[in-house]
Amino acid sequence: MKNIIIWTGALLVGAVLGWLGIGWLNDLLGFVASAYTRLFQFVAVPTIALAVVTTLSSLGGKREAGHFFLHTLTFTLLTTVAAAAVGLALYLVITPDNLPAEALNANSQPSTVNSQLSTLNYHDHILSVIPNNVVEPFAKGNVLSILLISAAVGLALAFIKKNKNVETLIRGIYGLQEVLYTLIRALIWTLPVGIVAFAAGLAAEISTGVVVGSLGKYVAVILGGNLIQFFVVLPLFLWAKGLNPWKVFRAMSPAVLMALFTKSSAATLPVTMQSAEERLKVRPEVARFVLPLCTTINMNGCAAFILVTSLFVMQNGGMALDIPTMLLWLLIAVVSAIGNAGVPMGCYFLTLSLMAGVGAPVGIMGIILPLYTIIDMVETAENVWSDSCVCAMVDKGTQSRLSMIS
Repeated sequence: MKNIIIWTGALLVGAVLGWLGIGWLNDLLGFVASAYTRLFQFVAVPTIALAVVTTLSSLGGKREAGHFFLHTLTFTLLTTVAAAAVGLALYLVITPDNLPAEALNANSQPSTVNSQLSTLNYHDHILSVIPNNVVEPFAKGNVLSILLISAAVGLALAFIKKNKNVETLIRGIYGLQEVLYTLIRALIWTLPVGIVAFAAGLAAEISTGVVVGSLGKYVAVILGGNLIQFFVVLPLFLWAKGLNPWKVFRAMSPAVLMALFTKSSAATLPVTMQSAEERLKVRPEVARFVLPLCTTINMNGCAAFILVTSLFVMQNGGMALDIPTMLLWLLIAVVSAIGNAGVPMGCYFLTLSLMAGVGAPVGIMGIILPLYTIIDMVETAENVWSDSCVCAMVDKGTQSRLSMIS
């Protein structure tokens, strides 16, 4: 509770400083926010790699690994489908209006938007995941490639015949992981400073008029769906598994708060893992296996964004949207979100690609772009909260199952 009070106070202080609109102060706080984000990105890549290597090297061919994976995949699919369904239900209830023609003509940015399309296809995305050297994935922060390399190394260490050299290597890897966790604890200790800087940047951005009301109903569907998923649907999943939602949220609040401001699940991963292990008391072998995997495939907010935005763009393009079509796009949104690249604005560019593929007016994406900063913040917080819920449910479910087996 003490930490929550401190973080809330830092949030309020940052908001006030941002609203003051003092140029040099905004620049200073912007620098602090950027530095803070870079530090978390710095520890994020080795955190992912070492967590997967150590977990798989210890689990190896044991049945626990299969249980963890199946539970993670099941809960990921259930929560992602639920998020998309909530978005669809709100879309049908609120029914966003078409944008006026003058807004489309004045604000659409087809040249800017179309310039991104040449690189947006699943063929290239799949190839980019398959590493052709060891250094590049780590240099570029390609999370899926890092997962593949780490999984291969972890499984190799699990199945290799143990000798003195292998055991020394494994102890060294665990030692590096302990060093990394010490750095993460230090960053979390300074989290209030980062919160002040992030909150000030957000307040300054809102005060300059980035958030406007021309797309009010569309924004209401997106943000409303995220909030319902966050505060209603995911807690119901936790209740169904016999977990206390407030207890889980209180333990994972540093990660959720960090995700809100960094807009990156991968950059937040060190905080998510530390919170899960030390505050929520999830078994390390579960947290270090489930959370890196969820960071890449469990995209609740992304699924809702893809579905709602696709429907909105197609509606403005004059395309017929009956219930079977909407349900088809719900499935497309879920599959696309799970396979989405873990990069900044990944959901935005993926939706752009999908709309270009069906001949929808992609220039509308240019109108949505100025609002995406706020949407992305809420989506990322929801994604990390969903990751936390999935991790807690996997820990609970596998613990019960393994105790029954033993």
